[in-house]
Amino acid sequence: MNADVRLLQISDPHLFADPRGHLRGAVTLESLERVLAHAMGRRRNIDAVLCTGDIVNDDPGGYVHFSRLLGALGKPVYCIPGNHDAAEQLHKALARPPFQTSGHADLGQWRIVLLDSSVPGRTSGRLAPAELQRLQQALEGGEHHVMVCVHHQPVGMASRWLDALGIENAEQLFEVLDTHGQGRVRLLCFGHVHQCFDERRRGMRLLATPSTCVQFRPLSNDFALDTRPPAYRQLTLHADGTVDTEVVWVEPAVALPALAGNR
Repeated sequence: MNADVRLLQISDPHLFADPRGHLRGAVTLESLERVLAHAMGRRRNIDAVLCTGDIVNDDPGGYVHFSRLLGALGKPVYCIPGNHDAAEQLHKALARPPFQTSGHADLGQWRIVLLDSSVPGRTSGRLAPAELQRLQQALEGGEHHVMVCVHHQPVGMASRWLDALGIENAEQLFEVLDTHGQGRVRLLCFGHVHQCFDERRRGMRLLATPSTCVQFRPLSNDFALDTRPPAYRQLTLHADGTVDTEVVWVEPAVALPALAGNR
């Protein structure tokens, strides 16, 4: 199969059991519904959906809504835990098709690797030795181009408060990628930061996708909200290893004060 792979990436829905549950003024379920409707109306021929963490906001009851909405799309759904998820509960709640919450998946000429950087009780992330070993094994098998997915950011965001909440052992992640990736790791995608990010490192593209609800103000020393609306990312993974991508903002914007507060 040499066809392009078309992905929809969403991140950080922060769902609650209560359908009217809200985060910083945004009703998170309603916001996710609007994002999905916009994305599917714009591009119905996607091959899979990727969600890079914080599916719920410390409320496992929110997985019911996620399962219903994403399951109805009739597409594979790859998702990983974030710091507001409980990994064990996430795996249990989404332990059936079309969901996959760990390991890797092969689509066309691409291998999508799912990593868990969550640490119970911590906002920052860390990749356990077992996760790094799993990544190494995924990189050593096959000749696919590789997309690695993780919740926490592995690089600095030029934001003092956010930079303290990334992957604490990111150097070990990059060591595995550099040693075993053999130039095949084309993408490293993450969530957590509630904003856009697009940079390159040694031929690998690093991408962050904004939240489906509220955004963080970029380049801010202290925690603050942005006024940008919910968003999602479209990705086209070409058989030759090149990538086309676009972040789509979903208007109307949620009216939010850009104020400091608890994260």
